[in-house]
Amino acid sequence: MSTHPHRHVTDAERRARLVTRHRLAPHTRTDDVVTIADDLVALHSTDPVTVYLSAAARMATPSLAPVATALYEDRTLLRHHAMRRTLWVFGHAHAALAHHAATVDVAAVQRRDLLRQAAAAGVDDPEGWYGDATDAVLALLAGRGPTPAREVGAALPGLAAQRLVLPGGGPQPAHTRVLLVLGFEGRVLRAEPLGTWINGQYRWAAADSWVPGGIGTVATADGDVRRAAAAGLARAHLRAVGPVTRDDLRWWAGWTVATTRTALADVGAVEVGLDGGGTGHLLPDDLGPVDDPGPSVALLPSLDPATMGWKARGWYLDPEHAPLLFDRNGNGGPAIWVDGAVAGTWVQRRDGTIATRLFTRVDRAARRAVDDAAERHRALLGEVRFATRFPAPVQPELLADP
Repeated sequence: MSTHPHRHVTDAERRARLVTRHRLAPHTRTDDVVTIADDLVALHSTDPVTVYLSAAARMATPSLAPVATALYEDRTLLRHHAMRRTLWVFGHAHAALAHHAATVDVAAVQRRDLLRQAAAAGVDDPEGWYGDATDAVLALLAGRGPTPAREVGAALPGLAAQRLVLPGGGPQPAHTRVLLVLGFEGRVLRAEPLGTWINGQYRWAAADSWVPGGIGTVATADGDVRRAAAAGLARAHLRAVGPVTRDDLRWWAGWTVATTRTALADVGAVEVGLDGGGTGHLLPDDLGPVDDPGPSVALLPSLDPATMGWKARGWYLDPEHAPLLFDRNGNGGPAIWVDGAVAGTWVQRRDGTIATRLFTRVDRAARRAVDDAAERHRALLGEVRFATRFPAPVQPELLADP
């Protein structure tokens, strides 16, 4: 890493960068949902609604259909566990980077846990048992195509009859745990949901059958795939959200301090000053000033990458308002963004209307833009009603009838 002796990035410039890189200004929007996902590195998918609304808020012509097409027909977007054991939606290149930079380590822990659970359930040879179970599951998926977990269990009754006890939980059928670990290993992928697009239960598909080459590989000259992938993921993240502090990147990626330092060094990250005396990092080809993106307003869903891209959020959210938007576990609820800062929150009511609450004062033009964005969400969702899985703490007040 190097230090730029004269480069200081103010909070105002960070907000301008966010508006531009995250396509929040009207002139930056696009209907290419893969480009949207790539520009943000990935879309949070713990709540399936987030994927659709994160994309729609950045589209020139908001629509749900292109997201489903990219996920399940063209398969240019993939759903996969990665950073911080979170479920994400990626374009193919970023899916491969995230898998090898983050998921592989998580998968190793998950596999060890599964083998311990199998041994505790009386399996004499856990490794051999897991090998047989994976062969059976993968053969079934290759033959049948995308299949719900319950149908996998029905087709493999011997595996389903075995019960594995999870720490702090009750017994689970072994086939569900095998599917989960195979998912972390990148050998199976989540395909179409059961029911509608807001459902968080998915069919499972063999990765190589779902997309050619499965989760993909990362090119490297020295054979250190993990290090090359970490550098690639750090480069993508800095491009999307830079400047970031080292703690920001470490938190977002779920890495150790050592991995974070190495990744920053490998991409040639340049240290720059931040308001408040902190030190941020930018890519060496991203040190120039940014243009004023102009006014912007967006209603973003819970766990949107704009809300969850940084550990330190004081430059875009008044610390006094953080408890109104974030729960105790650090999950950010639906947010109203005005000119690169969080200005409030929103929720869908039972009658389909979008209720908003502003935390800060905004001018009349911004207020009208918030109302217009709320109406676009109402029209986009139509008859669909969803419950936010990670609501803002003030959501109950907004859900109450006016």
